[in-house]
Amino acid sequence: MNAVLEPCIAFLPMKPADLDEVLAIECRVCPFPWGRGNFSDSMASGYKCRVCRVDGELVGYFVLMLALDDAHLLSISVRETRQRLGYGARLLHQAMKLARSEGATTLLLEVRPSNVKALAMYRHFGFQQIGVRRGYYPAEVGREDALVLTRALAEVSA
Repeated sequence: MNAVLEPCIAFLPMKPADLDEVLAIECRVCPFPWGRGNFSDSMASGYKCRVCRVDGELVGYFVLMLALDDAHLLSISVRETRQRLGYGARLLHQAMKLARSEGATTLLLEVRPSNVKALAMYRHFGFQQIGVRRGYYPAEVGREDALVLTRALAEVSA
């Protein structure tokens, strides 16, 4: 009999001690990455910042801002070597559960139309496009629009 050990997956509040690892991921996977100050300010502002650790390795994170009964997913990323393994979906599900547990009824996010993998994941989770923010993101040449997506959280268990 072969015993297969499941990895230990933990979703933990982001701490200042996590920032070197978070920034390493951010700089590898984002064409125009957030800086240390963006993450530090988010934590200081009380945003819900979480990391995902698998057997101790930081594989991803998200930053969630709550306002009244809405939540805004400001950032979500997965380590390049851990993409396409379900960790993005786990992070997104955790963000939705956390938002719901904090009283949010909807989750809003922006995504680059060129970020095909993320867009497919959001659509898989039932997000619907409600708008476009013209010139929202910096791009190699000029600016790139953002698709504005939303999803109701009523059926997400807290």
